[in-house]
Amino acid sequence: MATTLVRIIKFGFQNFSRNALLSATTVAILVLALLVFNGLLTFGVIANSAVGSLQEKIDVSVYFKTGVAEDKIFELERALEKLAEVKDVEYVSQEKALAVFKEQHDGDAVIVQALDELQSNPLLASLNIKAKDPNQYPTIAGYLEAANLSEIIEKITYAQNKVAIDRLASIVNTVRTAGVAVALFLALMAVMVTFNTIRLAIYANREELSVMRLVGASNRFINGPYIVTGVIYGIFAGIVGGLIAAPLIILASPHVTVFIPELSLSAYLAASVPQFLIYQFAFGIGLGAISAAVAVRRYLKI
Repeated sequence: MATTLVRIIKFGFQNFSRNALLSATTVAILVLALLVFNGLLTFGVIANSAVGSLQEKIDVSVYFKTGVAEDKIFELERALEKLAEVKDVEYVSQEKALAVFKEQHDGDAVIVQALDELQSNPLLASLNIKAKDPNQYPTIAGYLEAANLSEIIEKITYAQNKVAIDRLASIVNTVRTAGVAVALFLALMAVMVTFNTIRLAIYANREELSVMRLVGASNRFINGPYIVTGVIYGIFAGIVGGLIAAPLIILASPHVTVFIPELSLSAYLAASVPQFLIYQFAFGIGLGAISAAVAVRRYLKI
């Protein structure tokens, strides 16, 4: 049994080396499919981090009408803190809001002059509310839109924030769908190229296969080398694809961090090397082995 397995693997490598140009082309197509697959995985990490980062920064801000007593604001704050959906509530007084606004526009002479000329504070007191889960913001917004609170509340910012989150989610879904379509197309191309490479190898070895049948070689011994060849295609594609994808991810990491400070692609790659390798080789070997098995089943009538 061990001897047969060694011979099958040996003949599989022979098939790979005999058709060097076809083998290189097959591996190249598999590498392209792998790179798109890796791109999809990386994009998924970036997209999830971007949405998560935005959702962490998003909150519901409730602005109160001018002249509303702080007691009423504190009463609403305590009521909100008791809600199961609420994670945190921060009170921003008119004075604090003005101080923050001045700090943010410290270099803008026009705004500073306009504030100096005003006789009163134009900003409103507010409550910034964070939910435990982003999906719970509609519930919180519904609570704040109750009729009995309309007398003290000037506006609620949830609607504008919801548009930003939904728009980002829509863009992410569109790009992800397009990426999946491209990956499937390249995977199909890889299967077709591998399939035809194995078919040509079977055709080139047809006389040798006839002799093997005549001397009573088993179906496993005849089929095995071609399956092994498909697996070899996948292994080489996995190695080459990984050697290309890893540096690209590391090079892209600083640029991604500029937009999403919470995400470091290079650190993520370092932390998930085993998972990365498993996906890499499983995808490559899977495509190679499946297409080889289909070709063997189709063209080896034994």
